[in-house]
Amino acid sequence: MKSEIVWMIIGMGVVTFIPRMLPFVLFRGKELPEFLQGVLRNVPYATLGALIFPGILFIQEDIWYGVLGAVVAFGIAFLGANVIVVVLGSIAVLSLYSLFF
Repeated sequence: MKSEIVWMIIGMGVVTFIPRMLPFVLFRGKELPEFLQGVLRNVPYATLGALIFPGILFIQEDIWYGVLGAVVAFGIAFLGANVIVVVLGSIAVLSLYSLFF
């Protein structure tokens, strides 16, 4: 039983490692086209939007809480900030909002 869990953890590690390592191995020393680089630069923001948007629509307590968080997140992302800055900025604004309203 215990060895099955260990093998399962090792297997999950290998399955996670392979897709992350393949691009480094396959594209080593190669320059991607500018269009593809632009698309790949926007993937984190698209993923963030896909994760946040349903939460905005289905918030139960205060709809303005979700709307304000989305506006701040989209605004910071539009300025070109890193994804972590977008998330932290939105959290900071919503923390202030919850303190005063």
